[in-house]
Amino acid sequence: MKYTSTRNNRLHISSAEAITKGISEDGGLFVPETLPKINLEFIDKLCALDYQARAVEILSLFLTDFSREELVEYTKGAYGSGKFSSEKTCPVVSVGDGLNILELWKGPTCAFKDMALQILPYLLTASAKKIDNDKQIVILVATSGDTGKAALEGFKDVEGTNILVFFPSDGVSPMQKLQMTTQEGENVGVCAIKGNFDDAQNGVKAIFTDTEIKKTLDENGYAFSSANSINWGRLVPQIVYYFSAYCDSVNAGEIKMGDKMNFVVPTGNFGNILAAYFAYRCGLPVNKLICASNANNVLTDFIETGVYDRNRSFFTTCSPSMDILISSNLERLLFMLCDYDDAPIKDWFTKLKDSGKYEITGDVLAKMQTVFASGCCDDEETKATIKKYFENKNYLADTHTAVALKVYDDYREKTGDNTPTVIASTASPFKFCKAVLEAVKNGNIEADNEFDMLKELERVTGNVAPKQLSELKGKTPRFTDVVEKNEMTDMVFGQLNIK
Repeated sequence: MKYTSTRNNRLHISSAEAITKGISEDGGLFVPETLPKINLEFIDKLCALDYQARAVEILSLFLTDFSREELVEYTKGAYGSGKFSSEKTCPVVSVGDGLNILELWKGPTCAFKDMALQILPYLLTASAKKIDNDKQIVILVATSGDTGKAALEGFKDVEGTNILVFFPSDGVSPMQKLQMTTQEGENVGVCAIKGNFDDAQNGVKAIFTDTEIKKTLDENGYAFSSANSINWGRLVPQIVYYFSAYCDSVNAGEIKMGDKMNFVVPTGNFGNILAAYFAYRCGLPVNKLICASNANNVLTDFIETGVYDRNRSFFTTCSPSMDILISSNLERLLFMLCDYDDAPIKDWFTKLKDSGKYEITGDVLAKMQTVFASGCCDDEETKATIKKYFENKNYLADTHTAVALKVYDDYREKTGDNTPTVIASTASPFKFCKAVLEAVKNGNIEADNEFDMLKELERVTGNVAPKQLSELKGKTPRFTDVVEKNEMTDMVFGQLNIK
């Protein structure tokens, strides 16, 4: 299978080259030229397999320059040996009334990003060898919270790699910040920037596509890659868990083979829900993909109207991993909806860069609205939903999952759609102790620091915090740098000891 760029459809490269590069030299994102066709017989066979084996079957369809033996080795390394606290890796929990929650946060950093970032180091280092890249790989990451820690954990002390993570100084939860700044490993770096996630992401993209910076790295034996979902190697493992959730729902008797399902995904950079769209395009029986946003509702407006306009207020919310106004992976969706025509993509994203706004109309908008629905909610509604599901369903959701639950409740009330539904639960509630505790206790918090709140949340709810979070108590941050947006390049050179 070959890959092309959203901004140059004449480009044809292997999956190994796409994964190693991360982003195309023209600024576009890599997309498979064709999609595998997955029928119900194939899905039925997946139902009898465990998660590792399901991953091998799906990944082998997309990564055709990897042997089956390689993929077996990589999935075992990523999802085996007790790395995930659930035997099912990402279990599906039923809360009744046809509603199921896919818990994607059972990995080492308690966020859904582990599902891809535990296997990406295997894919990336192997890809570099396949294309005879003997340079040290420099991984730059912009994070709104969860990607940073998951990438650091995945790549720590991986031979032949260096990783530097940028996060917005006031745009992550205290637990997320502590997870990143206490990271162990000899090849890792972490830096806060004065700005929001979009500033961090734009800075990383600018560094990636700067020919002078790339030339300097090349002369010093380095080459860039990415661990954000702009990298195909980050996105393709996420396709697996939508097929897996469907299989688990069949096995649990929630649906019959061939029945359609809705998937509701709390969405920021559009990677997670895009993986669901890839699964749908390949043959997963999907009724609707429901895009759930917080107060930063640029995607809600876009799906409803076709107008993408980032010229709006930016809100810092209690679901910080979704505090994004520029959703990078939307470019891949539009490229596919345009039948791989790169001309409108270049036009729209030039307009986005120049004016912060573009509009899709006609057939492209109609095709998007056939599959996607959307909704949003604010912090008050998010916390009310956490309380509602804890009291009524005995289910404790984090703030991002609660956004998805609220959007789903509104969607179901508005449409009357009773299709069996899966909510993508993206993080442990203990990563956002203050907001979750405020929700279940109506704001009456006794604790005054993050770890006392963690203990109080355990006591109040009867849930046990993941030990990798509780064990952060008392750890001293290794990384304390805070820089301006225009100083990000200096941090990269400093990490690599380039003068």
